[in-house]
Amino acid sequence: MLLPALAEKILREVRGVLKEEIIVVNTDGIIVSSTSPDRVGAFHEGALHSVKKRDKRIITADDEKKLKGVKAGINLPVFFQKEVAAVIGITGDPEKVAPYGEIIRKMTELLISENFYSEQIDWQSRALEGFVFDWLQERGHGSSFIDRALMLKVDTRLDRLVFIAEFLEPEKIPSREIWQRLLSWPEKNSNDLFIRWGHDRIVALFAHHSEEHIQRLEDRVSRYYWYLDRSSGSPLSGGAGQPAASSALSRSFRQAERAVKAAKKARGLRFDKNLTLEMLMDEIKPETKLDYIKRTIGPLQQHPDVLATLKELFRQNHSLKKTAESMHIHINTLHYRLRKIEDLTGLGTGNAQQLFILYMACLLLDEHTNNH
Repeated sequence: MLLPALAEKILREVRGVLKEEIIVVNTDGIIVSSTSPDRVGAFHEGALHSVKKRDKRIITADDEKKLKGVKAGINLPVFFQKEVAAVIGITGDPEKVAPYGEIIRKMTELLISENFYSEQIDWQSRALEGFVFDWLQERGHGSSFIDRALMLKVDTRLDRLVFIAEFLEPEKIPSREIWQRLLSWPEKNSNDLFIRWGHDRIVALFAHHSEEHIQRLEDRVSRYYWYLDRSSGSPLSGGAGQPAASSALSRSFRQAERAVKAAKKARGLRFDKNLTLEMLMDEIKPETKLDYIKRTIGPLQQHPDVLATLKELFRQNHSLKKTAESMHIHINTLHYRLRKIEDLTGLGTGNAQQLFILYMACLLLDEHTNNH
């Protein structure tokens, strides 16, 4: 079936070659697109004859009186996979417009073919996206899952590592062609699966063969991250989980999500196996994090200079001298602010346990601020 959008595209392309009145007719003889909008939806008997005869038809002035909806000119059947897909009608002196006929026919057949294969690629992409989504969300691994894997030629016997790339300015990737280029990494292996996930993410399932050293796999992930960084035009963060069997791939996905969240702060690439404190922070519920902040450094939020001093103390690895120099304050002022921290929170910076409590609170506050 010839869709109106494709008919309009055909009309635009053909119009660039010929300035005569042109119509695009479907296999039922109905005009679906025309340079004269008032003809759209009308029946064209001459085009229907071309569909049935599978051949071009010259429309004469006499035919205008005999056939419904026709004008003098030429009708050209357009073929796709050996079947008539549409008819192109050109109004005008047949001798004048006939020389353009074969060019226009070939052009139209090429457009229909391109559209078909583009739709096939889109269908395959959507099918793969749905399959991977269900796989990572643990939505069944029964016979239907195996059938879908076979249809999509996915080898579920392989271990895989999940990698997530999150684009922080996805509006800088405006076209489908750019997204397709990002998914078509030249170094991609035949068993690697790359899909678009929402409007701002790519999820990649890197196949891991038992004989492949883990470092080589991580090097491939790193190269793909830098390929995206160079090719996308958007800043991004990347997170990679650890290799897992097909039945446990959701674990690698959760690890990748945790890693990409940790990577956002520095806009880089993080591997889950290298995370430490971030593992704990990821397991804490949002409401618990807020309660923790309120119970610890909550009072400091009313004293921005004191809170800034505490954060700078951590940045300077607890060096009082460097903290004072960095903040351009006298060392006595720094001591005053540190006493103020203890007065307001009940937690002192000279006690290792209490210092860690304050450090965790600052990390959670920064995370909350960045997310809101």
